[in-house]
Amino acid sequence: MCGISGIFTLHNKKPIDESLLKKITDIIAHRGPDESGLFRADGVGLGHRRLSIIDLASGQQPMLSEDKKIALVFNGEIYNFVALRDELANLGHRFLTHSDTEVLLHAWIEWQEKCVERLRGMFAFAIYDQRRDGVFLARDHLGKKPLYYAELDNDDFVFGSELKVLTAHPRLQRIMDAQAIEEYFAYGYVPEPKSIYKNVYKLPPASAMWVSRAGIESIRTFWDVSFQARPALDQKQAEQELVERLREAVKIRLMSEVPLGAFLSGGVDSSSVVAMMAGLSDKPVNTCAISFGDPAFNETVYAQQIADRYKTNHFVREVDPNDFSLIDKLAEVYDEPYADSSALPTYRVCQLARERVTVVLSGDGGDENLAGYRRYLWHMREERMRQTLPLGLRKAIFGTLGKVYPKLDFAPRFLRAKATFQGLARESVEAYFHAVSIFKDDMRPQLASNELRKLLAGYHAGEVMQRHAAKAPTEHPMSLVQYLDFKTYLVGDILTKVDRASMAHALEVRVPFLDADFVDWMSGLPPEWKLNGSDGKHLLKSAMKSYLPHDLMYRKKMGFAVPLANWFRGPLRQTLEQELTAGELHELGLFNPRYIRHLLEQHFSGVRDYSAPLWTLSMFARFLRYAKPTGVAA
Repeated sequence: MCGISGIFTLHNKKPIDESLLKKITDIIAHRGPDESGLFRADGVGLGHRRLSIIDLASGQQPMLSEDKKIALVFNGEIYNFVALRDELANLGHRFLTHSDTEVLLHAWIEWQEKCVERLRGMFAFAIYDQRRDGVFLARDHLGKKPLYYAELDNDDFVFGSELKVLTAHPRLQRIMDAQAIEEYFAYGYVPEPKSIYKNVYKLPPASAMWVSRAGIESIRTFWDVSFQARPALDQKQAEQELVERLREAVKIRLMSEVPLGAFLSGGVDSSSVVAMMAGLSDKPVNTCAISFGDPAFNETVYAQQIADRYKTNHFVREVDPNDFSLIDKLAEVYDEPYADSSALPTYRVCQLARERVTVVLSGDGGDENLAGYRRYLWHMREERMRQTLPLGLRKAIFGTLGKVYPKLDFAPRFLRAKATFQGLARESVEAYFHAVSIFKDDMRPQLASNELRKLLAGYHAGEVMQRHAAKAPTEHPMSLVQYLDFKTYLVGDILTKVDRASMAHALEVRVPFLDADFVDWMSGLPPEWKLNGSDGKHLLKSAMKSYLPHDLMYRKKMGFAVPLANWFRGPLRQTLEQELTAGELHELGLFNPRYIRHLLEQHFSGVRDYSAPLWTLSMFARFLRYAKPTGVAA
């Protein structure tokens, strides 16, 4: 696992400033503390920071072809590199190392752009090919590894693993994109392909780009989740195949020349991964977890059950539930506004894991694959009503009810009907967007100042989901929202969170549930095997009955949360009030101070739980303080 950077000059071949290349490379030294390397040629410079995992003695980067005409920088792991090396050797290629990096280099030489279609792994890489005088960039199937890029006004095309690579370039203008701000306050992150800055982009997952001296010539998608129905299986056969496929996805992720372990939260997904690891290893698996003092946020008793069952080397550290020391650090780690508060415990568990191992396996992706989120259940219940009544009638009935029904944040779920009424008054994709939004459609216009509304010119963050829905390979309502999560929440929130938190500690995280082959196979199974009645992850739970305790699999889902509501009414109240009513956020002039005051007062009084919107505002304020953007544009 590593960090990459690069500069490619457009319309000319001016020399690359070595000190600048070194600067933009070393700024991500945390991603690769073991080694660094630079490559420069006419009008191109590549930088690399290495975290050594496989072939520790060789595999240094940038890696050059034998004729020195091709240079590669690569972040990630190619799990099928041994099979690819054998295939390439049979085609006449000669290898000098045992690294997956060299296999990738030869794959480019043999197959050019089509090489990405043969890769199984997580990756973001750049290849400079002197013979074609251009740069090829690619990102893995589901977006586990990040890749940012921008064309600058001095004809530099600059790219890197994190946004800080680009902002370290003196010619990058830190002008915020108004549409990205609208999207952030809806989703809690800026979805691909935008970044918070105008004209700075993220290469989307499963995308490959060719850049010539004339500029970006093409960006193509080389893979997508198919949701193609599988040949007839009964459920028992599917359970057996799921275990076999999960075991294989775990097995290929166990290759490492450095200490390896697993996150063990006590949930179904991480426990399933550990169960598979234990069956594949003749040594005890290293597992780790963090504990919270508040039982409402503590799953370690379930993690301990799995640790005892599989006799793992299990390490637990209790985290002070009132530890606020990391909050300011988040802006530096994530570079962009990012509002998932579980980034705090994720950072801590990565910190703990790195004390003992360099590589960990995680259970991320199980919820998206197997319909584990509760919002899928509520969406499908609403969908049955949406399919019964026409939209016009639903808008008339439920639109009115959604306006007049009180918002009962602290009532039992069945009494919190306001959101349900609002969802029933919308079509399916619009309703799902409404369900996942932090600032709802009726809140964002109140938050925005006249200036921001003018810049937005009617732009609506829901267009992100509508764009993906238009390309979806499925019409089934649950499969569709799973697809939307693959394209938005998974890559923009979950994988971003894990990549930055782990790389901040030079820790590599591997994700078996997000193996592209496994994901595509799962997508083609009947939706009712995933969400069966009210039972999410139904097929996985049935398949793992002989591996995991019943009580662990069928308990109420906790999540990886922090007590924001209590923080904001107690120890962080004064800090929150100050940063949201004064300082950079207030001076920016993009937000309505009266509405922010309303949110604060309603939350402080206990009338409403506005902890998620307030945290989203707080993280934006801290981003402003850290990044110091120079303005905002339409």
